Amino acid sequence: MTTPLPPPKRKDPVKRTRQPTLPPANRSREAQGLTAMAAVGRFALQTCTACGAVQYPPRQICGQCLNDDLPWQDVSPHGLLLAETVLHHSNDLFFRDRLPWRLGVVSMNAGPSVVAHVAEDCRQGERVRLSLGLDRSGMAVMQARPETPSANEEDDGQLRETTFDPKDRRVLIVDGKTDLGLALAKAFGAAGAREIYLGHAEPWKRSPKLAAAEALPNVNLFPLDVTDTDSVQELASLLGGKTEILVNNSYYLRQGGAVDRFDLNTSRDEMDVHYHGLLRLAGTFGPAMRGRGADGAHGATAWVNVFSPYAWVNNPAFGTYSASQAAALSLAQCLRAEMTAGGVRVVNAFVGPLDDEWHQLVPPPKLEPDMVARRIVDALKDGREDVPIGAIAEEMAARLAENPKELEREIRL
Repeated sequence: MTTPLPPPKRKDPVKRTRQPTLPPANRSREAQGLTAMAAVGRFALQTCTACGAVQYPPRQICGQCLNDDLPWQDVSPHGLLLAETVLHHSNDLFFRDRLPWRLGVVSMNAGPSVVAHVAEDCRQGERVRLSLGLDRSGMAVMQARPETPSANEEDDGQLRETTFDPKDRRVLIVDGKTDLGLALAKAFGAAGAREIYLGHAEPWKRSPKLAAAEALPNVNLFPLDVTDTDSVQELASLLGGKTEILVNNSYYLRQGGAVDRFDLNTSRDEMDVHYHGLLRLAGTFGPAMRGRGADGAHGATAWVNVFSPYAWVNNPAFGTYSASQAAALSLAQCLRAEMTAGGVRVVNAFVGPLDDEWHQLVPPPKLEPDMVARRIVDALKDGREDVPIGAIAEEMAARLAENPKELEREIRL
């Protein structure tokens, strides 16, 4: 059985925080396909269209028949742990801080044999299930887990390095006044978060959602207006060194486009919340979180952005809103690159239309906030980076990969 993870101890203010280090990040162009699969939670490998052989490691031509058509396809993650070893010494700074480290060779049902990081409950000669995770440098790694999930599996130290589990971590939810903010507070509480900080703009203006969230255990309210630099800086000075997961669910949605609704004030407000709001949060909370990426088993681990799938392709019915989301997504990609230096991963959740007042004229399907919140927490537990949520977002992601021009033309009609 996996050794349960002890609760975090009170931090010694005199002791220096461990400096972040990263595992080796050199990968071939073909191997980046594994990273793409891990980012969306798929277990997929290259499969030859000519002979059907599953390829590992990723390559340009089939190792059996030399065919060069090797699309990525989902394969069975199950296999047999043939051999294992424990690493007790390493010249690499990342692994030196985390020894001992278990490695093993797994013979997959799909054909190849792979070297994988091995969880504590796996035993040589037993069946295991493989998964693709993202390490601290954002690159894909193979992991071997027991075929049947074991008790406390999420507490395994090696697995925890590739996931963003909220258990015993402190979470900041930027906007606690919305239905989604309340649902996120409940979901993180159910996942074992140690403390939940809820931001709320206009403190003088109370809301039923905020009152309900305040009644939840381990929830604390703090004034936070992402359009006010002083407000963001003040909260960052108070919570920046404590926040281990930040959820940016800032939200400002209005209908209209560039010609039919020429309204600079509304478009400025959308940009101020979605783009400049993210920029303010990144510039104030980012340095502190990045510096705590290696602060033990409960250090800073993830920055979550809640976006619309219209960040990928503009919906003219919400034209300027879509544009502000696209700008925020581009900034999030910059943030992902900068936060990687501290081993903190940026997770982008693309959420379809919610069943709220601002989507009244949008036809179904619409999403319930509780479901969205659970999906976000599950994605953190699984270590995914790009998370489409709901039928609309999932369909858009699939169609963009297949034919982006067709989707663009259909949305604008």
